[in-house]
Amino acid sequence: MRTSIRDATRMPRRPVGWLETARGTFDQLSRRGRGYAPSMPRPTTNWHTGHKDQLTPGQRAADRMRNGMGSWAFIGSFVGFMIAWAIINSTSLHWDPYPFILLNLFLSMLAGLQGAILLIAAKRQDAIAAALAQHDFETNVASKEEIEQLMAINQRQLMLIEQMWAAQGFAAKDLPEGVSTPN
Repeated sequence: MRTSIRDATRMPRRPVGWLETARGTFDQLSRRGRGYAPSMPRPTTNWHTGHKDQLTPGQRAADRMRNGMGSWAFIGSFVGFMIAWAIINSTSLHWDPYPFILLNLFLSMLAGLQGAILLIAAKRQDAIAAALAQHDFETNVASKEEIEQLMAINQRQLMLIEQMWAAQGFAAKDLPEGVSTPN
C-alpha cells in the first residue's frame, strides 16, 4: 500500500528542530565516511570506437565492399550494366554474341569473389557479436554490483531513519498506514 498525502498529514507533528536534528545526523554520518557516496565504476569508453581503431586496412575494405554489394544502388547499377551489355552486343559491336559467354564468365567470377568477401565479412561479424556479448556481460556484472551497493546504502539509510524516528520518541504505531519500518 502506498502512502498518500492524506496519510502524510496525519503524521505526528514535531518542532522544526526535529528536521534540523535529522539533517545534522546525516551530515555527521557522511563526514565520518560511512560510505553514503561510494565510488562506483562508470563505463568510460565506447566499445565500437575502440574496435574501429583496431581494424586493418583489409578489414575496412571488406566492410566497405560488403556494404556496397548489399545496397540497392549496386543492384540497380549491375542490372543496368547487364542490360547495356546485352543491347550493345546484340546491335552493334558483337564482341560477345548472343549467348553472352564472356558476360557469363564475368558474372561467375564476380559471384565467386562476392561469396568470399561475404564469408570474410560474416566471420568478422561473428567475432564482433562475440566481443559485444562479452562486453554486455561485463557491463551487466558491473551494473549488478552497483545496484547491490545502492541497495546497501538504501538499507543503511532506512536503518538511520528508524533510529532517528526512535530517538525522537515515535513508535511504529505512529507511522501512517502502509508505511513500515525496516526489520
